[in-house]
Amino acid sequence: MTAKKWFDNDVSLEQLKSKTIAVIGYGIQGRAQANNMKDSGLNVLIGLYKEGKSWKIAENDGHVVKEVKEASELADIIHVLTPDMEQANVYKNEIEPGLSEGKTLTFSHGAAIHWKWIIPPKNIDVVMVAPKGPGQRVRELFQEGFGTPSLIAVYQDYSKNALNTVLGLAKAIGSTRPGVIETTFKEEVETDWFGEQVDLCGGAHSLVLTAFETLVEAGYQPEVAYYECLHELKLIVDLIYKYGITGMYNRVSETARYGGLTRGPMVINNQARENMKKVLNDIQSGEFANEWVSVYKKDGKNSFVRFMNQLEKTQLEIVGKEMRNMMWKNEE
Repeated sequence: MTAKKWFDNDVSLEQLKSKTIAVIGYGIQGRAQANNMKDSGLNVLIGLYKEGKSWKIAENDGHVVKEVKEASELADIIHVLTPDMEQANVYKNEIEPGLSEGKTLTFSHGAAIHWKWIIPPKNIDVVMVAPKGPGQRVRELFQEGFGTPSLIAVYQDYSKNALNTVLGLAKAIGSTRPGVIETTFKEEVETDWFGEQVDLCGGAHSLVLTAFETLVEAGYQPEVAYYECLHELKLIVDLIYKYGITGMYNRVSETARYGGLTRGPMVINNQARENMKKVLNDIQSGEFANEWVSVYKKDGKNSFVRFMNQLEKTQLEIVGKEMRNMMWKNEE
């Protein structure tokens, strides 16, 4: 099945120019997307808590800033960009009371809607535009005249115009320049979490740590093991990012090419595949979501402390900090 795609010339901003868009939250994504929308000529206001440190930052960026409840009442489109685990409370206490018929509720991640942490009324549109990059790059690429690709989805189409709305939002943040792809809230959240857990974050950190420890346990110097297992990883990932996996192999040494092609599958083998399937099943079944909600309710932002403390005490992190300070002094 071929994914449906849209590009800059396929989409118009005209229908959004008469709308007021409230961006709720002004973190990394909120700031980037709000500034891109403003620079695209849209009427943007920011919804924040009065005591929050982001209020002054948003004002200094040239935005009108209101408290969340007022911003939601004033807006036609409410773009929720607070952290996942805060969205349900923000919605219930601040957004829902002013959510009148015909408004649009938008997100950049599908979790709150897919797992029904938020159950929107039937008389509004619910859509998602999810940039495939961190907020800083969303802003930087926009300013360079390009953009970050996004996934878009329509969960609820009360107005029969929700697709045009979300495409307009994608264009306003620069995403139609490289292109946007249609998905569903379900597909976005399940694939996003899977990628984070088995590959991008969890898988990468576990692979690097295990490889480093294997070399050190075999008697090699930790500093050399750091170079070989962590430092050079960025160089390889940059090649994959730009040229693909075969393109990367065409740009490394013949020894690296042969060794990687023949020994890589010995490490990430069928057992690893079965473990990945277990992680995916936990996501699809809702087991991971339920676990995460339960842990967050109990420990809040301290949910990670035990794991982060353990990681910080590993030899890899201790040696790595020394090595990075040697190369880039005083940047940590």
